[in-house]
Order: sequence, then C-alpha cells, then structure tokens
Amino acid sequence: MIDHIYIESGLREHPRVVEIKQRYTSATIVECDRYGEVFNPKAQNFRLQKSRPALILADKPRGRVQQAPAGYGIGGDHHYYFSHMLNCLYDCRYCFLQGMYRSAHYVLFVNYEDFMRDIRTTLAAHPGEDVWFYSGYDCDSLALEPVSRFCDYFLPEFAGLPHAKLELRTKSTQVRGLLKQPAMDNVVVAFSFTPQEVSAALEHKVPSVQKRLDAMLQLQRAGWQLGLRFDPVIYSDNFKQQYRELFAQVFATLDVALLHSVSIGAFRLPKQFFKTLVRLHPHEALFAGPLREEGGMVSYQQSLGTEMIDFCTEELARYIPQALLFPCDYAA
Repeated sequence: MIDHIYIESGLREHPRVVEIKQRYTSATIVECDRYGEVFNPKAQNFRLQKSRPALILADKPRGRVQQAPAGYGIGGDHHYYFSHMLNCLYDCRYCFLQGMYRSAHYVLFVNYEDFMRDIRTTLAAHPGEDVWFYSGYDCDSLALEPVSRFCDYFLPEFAGLPHAKLELRTKSTQVRGLLKQPAMDNVVVAFSFTPQEVSAALEHKVPSVQKRLDAMLQLQRAGWQLGLRFDPVIYSDNFKQQYRELFAQVFATLDVALLHSVSIGAFRLPKQFFKTLVRLHPHEALFAGPLREEGGMVSYQQSLGTEMIDFCTEELARYIPQALLFPCDYAA
C-alpha cells in the first residue's frame, strides 16, 4: 500500500518513525528537511498522486489544536479540532481536502505527545467544563489506524480526562483496535453516510454502507458511543427514495437508544475549493448540478437545499428523538 516514505531528517530516530520503517521494509525511504518541500510545491499532479500516495512522516511544531468552525459541533459550548494527519485514504469527489491541498500524499504528524500537551492546555482553559476535540477534520480518524496507531496512543490519554470529549469521525471499518479496548464514556465514534448509490458513484474506496453498519454494530455491542453523520446530503433526481432507504437500513441495524448523536448538513464548499475540484474532475456530474455561489460558498440552490434538509429531518424524526439531531452548517 505504501511504496515511498518521506521522513523529516530530524525524525529519523523518532520511535514512531522507526516502528513504521520496520513495518514497511520494502518502501523507498527519502529524507527531507521539512514536509512542505514534498507536500506544498505547485504543479503537482493530484490525480496521479492519488493513485499511489506516499506517506510523509513529519513534526507539527505549532497550531496543533484549533478552534472548530462555527456550526461544527454536537452540543456543548467549546469545540476544537486537531489533525494528526493531512489527507485521506478515500477518494470522495466532494471532499474539501482535494480542493485545499495541492498534494494527495498522506502527512502523518508523529509528535503525538505535543498534541496531547496542547489538548490538556486547551482543556485547562475551561476548568470544570466539557470540551469537545474532533480528530477527523483534515483526515479520516480510523482509515490509516494500522499505520498511525492513533487510537493506541490517544485513547488511554483521553481516558484520564473525563471533561475532554473526543470524536473519531470515519468512513472506515478499521475498528479492531477499538474493540480491543474498553469502551469510553468520553469518546464518540461517528460514521459518515450517503445512500449506497451515491457512495458508489462519489466515495471511491469507501466500504459499503452495510459494511460500515456491521462495524458500527460490533462497536455498539461492545459499549462504544456512536454517532451518525449524514453530511453532506447529496442531490439526485430520486434523493427522497435514496435517503428514505438509507435511513431505514441504518435504523434497522442500530439500537437508537444507544446512539449519541446524529448530524445532517447539505453539500457546501468554499468557492476556490470548488473550482479546484472542477479542474480535477471536469466530467463529474455532481459539479454540474443545481448549484449556486453566494458569499464565497458553493451549495445547492436555496429552495432545493432547504427541501432536502427538511425532508431528511422529517424522515429522521421517524426514528430518533429531536434531542439527538444537530444541524451542520459550518464552512470548511
């Protein structure tokens, strides 16, 4: 899966770097001064890189914990995100990461201890209050777990911080590591879904809806708190039937009484990210749909977006109490 590994020269003896090198002995190793030399140059071929992305092992020196965008949250007053990785294993046509980054390579920041120190500092700024930390903003929290060992490190750290709430957002079925650990009251594993027809067309390499539900059921039976993220809601001529069937499938599998939260949001992208995605995928029907640009954001025409969210909200109300549902209207 990983043929080339770029390593910042100052990290060659870092324990996580050494461990990864030992697991990928056939990979070509290239040293660099800073990861940006590989990740940030202009005139990179994103689509070509996406077919065989390299792994870049780096140190993140600052900006490790960031304020979450307004509207990004599932209750509570304090919301932050942190990104141990940049980019994603999957190839979702609507993903803002493809519009934001020039490179498709994976960047793994190995200085986990520094991230955790900043998380503790942020938590201390809100004494006695619950603070949410989201790990799946610039990556998929679990998809590269066999490489990153992210959960192996961070979950025991969060176990000692009951006021620190952690969301792991994913489309992955990589849940074996979670199943080996006791469920935690302050961790929510949140899975993103679109209807299977939409997923097959737009979410390349993503496990099927049913496989993700099977993984969720394993976690639910093991006591883990779960979230559902229907974001973005994608339009098609028969979107009502597609989402009606998706919700029926989801709630026929999961125990609603054990769900932590459900969120929903319409397709939206910053204008510049949208333009980049159109250049990458000029024949993608999604980008020729009933869209509009307003205030620097591209989204569905207002009447259509409202109709879609209203329909899905009404359908969800058949299965879940209103208190579980959170609208997502943040800008990436």
